Amino acid sequence: MGGSPRIIKCIWGQVNIEGVGRVRDAMLYPGGGEAWDWRASDTHHVPGIQICDVERLLEAGARTVVLSRGVNLVLQTPDETRRFLERQKVVYHVLQTHEAVALYNELQGREAVGALIHSTC
Repeated sequence: MGGSPRIIKCIWGQVNIEGVGRVRDAMLYPGGGEAWDWRASDTHHVPGIQICDVERLLEAGARTVVLSRGVNLVLQTPDETRRFLERQKVVYHVLQTHEAVALYNELQGREAVGALIHSTC
């Protein structure tokens, strides 16, 4: 397991990730990253990020998680997902996309960090 990949750039509708390439929404974790496919977990803006979305990050070794709410703060993080992370004793941050990207990049070289980055809304 290697470190989490760095986000090179995030603009509306696109996240460019070192070693991964360009995706619309990103799932990042220690050792890699990929496109975050909301359809796989039936994720929608409301109720928002599902437990199964963050479980993938933890399975890859993330002990700190950064969750993006979208550029315009539309994507939600339900209480059940937050409580799940707390029960797992995972430090988590729920932030606007650009703030989430900045914090993730700050942490990615120092901690076992994972992130879900929503590049629109």
